Amino acid sequence: MANKKTVVSLGHNALGFTTSEQYDAIKLTSKALADLVEDGHDLCITHSNGPQVSMIHKAMTELRRLYPDYSPAAMCVCSAMSQGYVGYDIQNSLKGELLSRGISKTVCTILTQVTVDPYDDAFYAPTKVIGRHMSAEEAAMEERKGNYTKEVPGKGYLRVVATPKPIEIVELEAIRKLFDAGEIVVAAGGGGIPVIEQNCYLKGASAVIEKDAIASKLAIDLKAERLFILTGVDSVKLSFGKPDEKSVAHMTVKEAEKYAADGEFEEGSMLPKIHAAIDFLNKRPEGKVMITSLQAVDDALVGKAGTVIEA
Repeated sequence: MANKKTVVSLGHNALGFTTSEQYDAIKLTSKALADLVEDGHDLCITHSNGPQVSMIHKAMTELRRLYPDYSPAAMCVCSAMSQGYVGYDIQNSLKGELLSRGISKTVCTILTQVTVDPYDDAFYAPTKVIGRHMSAEEAAMEERKGNYTKEVPGKGYLRVVATPKPIEIVELEAIRKLFDAGEIVVAAGGGGIPVIEQNCYLKGASAVIEKDAIASKLAIDLKAERLFILTGVDSVKLSFGKPDEKSVAHMTVKEAEKYAADGEFEEGSMLPKIHAAIDFLNKRPEGKVMITSLQAVDDALVGKAGTVIEA
């Protein structure tokens, strides 16, 4: 029987928030990913990069402040850096975990660019907070450069960037060839490096693409059978955090749409995952989405944990 083509989306908890946390967190993450491989899944892995890209942006901004001869790093460059070093840790850790189980597979990372529309409404109302806290003078300087900032009372100002919708995954054919060959591919980390097409060239955009949106697009474009969204909870909850909180083991797309319309899912947390599941299943109705935690992957594979969403 052929392996199941599966896209896996990793959240912040799978990677930690610092370089040392990431190294330790990915050891545990690799065990869950190896469990999926042993269960007969060919994997394409994408991941969040919020803490990582923010750390890189802070470091590069601080370097420029201390040493004016260094030019500041654009958001697209910071995104590329984060893809590289997160992928490096996943490659090494997952390869070692698989070998310890007697499984020999190539694990590789593809620096992935994703085109966005320069006229996307998100560019006119950016919401994604990144970087370090700035003074009023530094924030004013950013505003003069055409960037957006947001005041955090008592702490200073933070830069905010747009979160446009992904249009095309530039390196899709390379990802597809490796994925179809049964190799494990880490791709479109942090939503991908956002770029805008200009004639024959690609120009980096000052933006961040949502990780859940690109996970859904990857799964659709690769004709995946499964989309695993690994997050901080074992299953999707209704009335989350309230006395009548209830786990949902299974839902259809129509039920998911109704729950979302009723405000059951938090913006910026569970709601983007539900939207990603709906988008995937509308395009791939024969597919299946699983939302669960890293720690519950084994139980989810045998129906004892997680939330399954189907068309």
